[in-house]
Amino acid sequence: MFKQFYPDRFYDSAYDIAYDELYRQGYRGIIFDVDNTLVEHGAPVNDKAETLFKELHNQGFKTCIISNNSEGRVKPLADKVNSCYVSKAGKPSPKNYIRAAEIMGMGKDKTFFVGDQIFTDVWGANRAGVESFLVKPIAKHEEIQIVLKRYLERIVMHFFFRKAVKISNYYSVDDN
Repeated sequence: MFKQFYPDRFYDSAYDIAYDELYRQGYRGIIFDVDNTLVEHGAPVNDKAETLFKELHNQGFKTCIISNNSEGRVKPLADKVNSCYVSKAGKPSPKNYIRAAEIMGMGKDKTFFVGDQIFTDVWGANRAGVESFLVKPIAKHEEIQIVLKRYLERIVMHFFFRKAVKISNYYSVDDN
């Protein structure tokens, strides 16, 4: 019933993902959400995010940030981490996930998405055919509309974890 909302993988943080292993597996493009995925909601890019993107680019990854926020919010962040971006992305519409992969010159099979919300980030990536990685939100203080969605996300994640298999430091859905 909730499978369309299940992430392909679940991590504690975008900073805990073994990107080098994913590169060895053939992934070359990463699409990121910003708020509560890379930085706290509304916060500027921090040193941790800058370091992550430098490491990713040095490994050979291309990156693209997609956000439902305005260009005024997204462009400064993307510029600071030397990434392409799509603002006002209309997530969960699959359109701009596909566009992000195209901007990076990647096929969907070599691209994955990292975000903190099920009903926008994960659902959109799944609809676009892009592998979806859900991470826990960085901040606990969020806008009221997001707080309300988090209650529904708990229900989805309850069923996700009932079907999930823990593999090292992440969870993935066991389709068997």
